[in-house]
Amino acid sequence: MSIHFEVKRTFHVPPQQAYAGLIDLDAARNWMQGLVEIKRLDDGPVRPGSQWKETRKMFGKEATEHFEVVKLHEPEKIVLRCDGTKGTTGKGEFLFTYFLEPTDDGTVVTLHGEINGLTGITKLFGKIMSKTFKNACAKDMDALKNYLETEQPVFHQNS
Repeated sequence: MSIHFEVKRTFHVPPQQAYAGLIDLDAARNWMQGLVEIKRLDDGPVRPGSQWKETRKMFGKEATEHFEVVKLHEPEKIVLRCDGTKGTTGKGEFLFTYFLEPTDDGTVVTLHGEINGLTGITKLFGKIMSKTFKNACAKDMDALKNYLETEQPVFHQNS
């Protein structure tokens, strides 16, 4: 059983800037709520196959999840995979696909989230969990949007 959710925001920046903001792991500390650290598991620029461990403080506890870049099509698409079996969650697969569409006044960023591999009690509460993930992703998108529109960020190559 897959659970799906979607978050859509209009960023008032060009697609290239929105794309760079989404994959700049070094700058995430400037906007990502509850971020404790991002530890790269490889070197060089973010590319398909790049992996990292992301630790956040949520509900008063630290949680670490394992992310991997599945696809990058600059500046229109980013696909990330979170392997729940390698992190605090302990189960499931979480796919985050970002679509970036240029508009007259910026970029529409649409996140399609998909949760797979839930079993037992987590499968039963999957719909509730999807609302929690959607809300967390919406807060992240709003924070990134605000950062990109107000801070004039300088992007890193994540080396």
